[in-house]
Amino acid sequence: MPLKIAVQMDPIESVNIAGDSSFALMEAAQARGHTIYEYHVESLTLDADDRLMAECAPVTVQRVEGDHFTKGAYERLDLGRDIDVILMRQDPPFDMGYITATHLLDRIADETLVVNNPTSVRNAPEKVMVLDYREFMPPTLITRSSDEVKHFMAEHGAVVVKPIHGNGGKAIFRVPESGDNLTALFEVFNQTWPEPHMVQPFLPEVSEGDKRIVLIDGEVAGAINRIPGEGEFRSNLAMGGSAEKTGLTPREEEICAAMGPELKRLGLTFVGIDVIGGKWLTEINVTSPTGIVAISNFDGTDLAGMIWDAIEGRVA
Repeated sequence: MPLKIAVQMDPIESVNIAGDSSFALMEAAQARGHTIYEYHVESLTLDADDRLMAECAPVTVQRVEGDHFTKGAYERLDLGRDIDVILMRQDPPFDMGYITATHLLDRIADETLVVNNPTSVRNAPEKVMVLDYREFMPPTLITRSSDEVKHFMAEHGAVVVKPIHGNGGKAIFRVPESGDNLTALFEVFNQTWPEPHMVQPFLPEVSEGDKRIVLIDGEVAGAINRIPGEGEFRSNLAMGGSAEKTGLTPREEEICAAMGPELKRLGLTFVGIDVIGGKWLTEINVTSPTGIVAISNFDGTDLAGMIWDAIEGRVA
């Protein structure tokens, strides 16, 4: 059955079609005969009749660099009555604007399927939800106190400090065992973000890669290993990392088996988890996960199609 799909995303003009997961999902939906609209989160309006509206533009996509889409005129649509599926695909920051959008989308949950489920997305910030699986994580401290970090470093040595709602490897710092600049770094972090920050031991195994594992409806769909670029310890592809084909270790299979049923129950259809050294779970990505293009290219699979199989099954 053809569906009407609205993609809540950043401007399609800026999409890098070579590896963008949102573009791959749109391309796969179009190939199945679905109608695609794009809209920006800023256009969400809850009207006086409690109807959630947005300015949506119909789009067609094609894998041609520099000419990858055609967009029609924007029209005001009722996201509950006019749309069958919404993909929440705008990038973080996971801020109050993002959170408010999840509350608005909650109001049409009985009419339109939202992927990923907005209630679960709101309750599952990447570096907070992962704390439910501490048995698979490296020792982790959540704090705004540099003194607490000093005590932590006395036991664990060099650390990495991350904004708790950061994304794409941005603003992640390594602090050496000597603690050089720790106090100054925390002054900057505390002035920049009102939240506490995540602190973990520096894992030397990161030089061998940071594995992104994609789960669809709680089942493993594939993985890539992301290798840091020269002079970097961050392996994110957005930070200059490179990808290579990989499989899963027994420990990684154990991690996925432990969280898979809960991810499916929560309506988190498309999830990416990050594992270092084959054993250390560091993040659970639910807001705008990536990696399906690279995995599909390496494995000869169709992760975008697998995601649509899961979505169409939920709609049915």
